[in-house]
Amino acid sequence: MEAVANISQVKEVWVMKIGTFTVVAIAAVAFLAAPMTSWAGGTVEGKVSFAGKVPAPKEFLFSKFPNPKFCVKNKNKDAKGEKRFLNEVEVGKDGGLKNAVVAVMGINDEKFQADFKGQDITSELCEFLPYTGVVTANQSSFRVMNKDADPDDPKSVKGVLHNPHSFEVKGTANTTIFNIALPEKDKGLDKPIKLRKAADGSVFKLICDQHEFMQFWALPVTSPHYAVVGEDGKFSIKDVPAGKYKVVAWHPAINKGVPIEQELEVKDGASAAAKFDFK
Repeated sequence: MEAVANISQVKEVWVMKIGTFTVVAIAAVAFLAAPMTSWAGGTVEGKVSFAGKVPAPKEFLFSKFPNPKFCVKNKNKDAKGEKRFLNEVEVGKDGGLKNAVVAVMGINDEKFQADFKGQDITSELCEFLPYTGVVTANQSSFRVMNKDADPDDPKSVKGVLHNPHSFEVKGTANTTIFNIALPEKDKGLDKPIKLRKAADGSVFKLICDQHEFMQFWALPVTSPHYAVVGEDGKFSIKDVPAGKYKVVAWHPAINKGVPIEQELEVKDGASAAAKFDFK
């Protein structure tokens, strides 16, 4: 009986040891499988600048477009309220180029592209906001919302008619993607877009067929590693996988809409500096 008890005790000890080993092994596997967020990827940061004389804004006579008495409420106009300005190039006090888009190229993130919905483009006081952004080449949802109505105009009480017309643009070629009227305030559109020549350098353009000065432009991207810069021109793109990349800076109204590029290496846990100077 005593021998049997000893054997039983030995079995219990081995079971405990095996159980402990199993727990340790599972924990080790879980640790190895967990993302190393504390040091995975690096950061691309820097500034986009514009040197030289800033181009004058494009000018449009309000009287030549529908809803002149409403659209004149927009701040981008001359002192007399006769001309609407389209400030395509805006430069900060330190030379930062507002609305430039910076993107790390060569990362094909299929999940990002499948899930990407972008942001709502809104029409406010006869202006598309924002002016620049990004899209994907095969985007399932692109949205535009009309926020304009004129209570002083019987024809526009329910809404100022805007007509978002989108194009794929490559060089001088413009191919229509959709063209839809939005006659009512707080009504919008939600359409898929496809840029067939994105890999060859095409970009996305949205313009209102009723009001030519309403524009939105976008650079196609393939990963979340991009930034739209503000007035200071500075950007910071985090969590970029380690590797050597081409990084581009793009602005629709400068350099004929052709991006300028820079090659750099990103290391885990480190920052890589990029500087872009448009002229």
